[in-house]
Amino acid sequence: MVTSAQKAAAEASSVFLMPAIGSVGNAARTVLRGPGTNNWDTAIYKQFPIGDRFRLQFRWELYNIFNHTQFTSVDTTARYNPTTGAQINPTFGQLTAAANPRIMQFALRFYF
Repeated sequence: MVTSAQKAAAEASSVFLMPAIGSVGNAARTVLRGPGTNNWDTAIYKQFPIGDRFRLQFRWELYNIFNHTQFTSVDTTARYNPTTGAQINPTFGQLTAAANPRIMQFALRFYF
């Protein structure tokens, strides 16, 4: 089964051709961009006073709270067959890495 991401990558790689010998090509450096980010970080805490000067804080911190996949890398390395000029990098234009999933941590802070 071919996914829509694989179809898009195949179409994206077909528009990039090997430049003529002795030239550097005409594509901009930033022609391929990755998807946007949708990241929500939050913290919930409760403070407990200890006397007049001190307090204790219990914290619950959540990073990427809704657990959206954050893709971080697109393969932008174009490799060509020198005799045919065809693109030979099978992962060209595909997403190759993702950031951390949801992370939670508890903390106990003492203020003085």
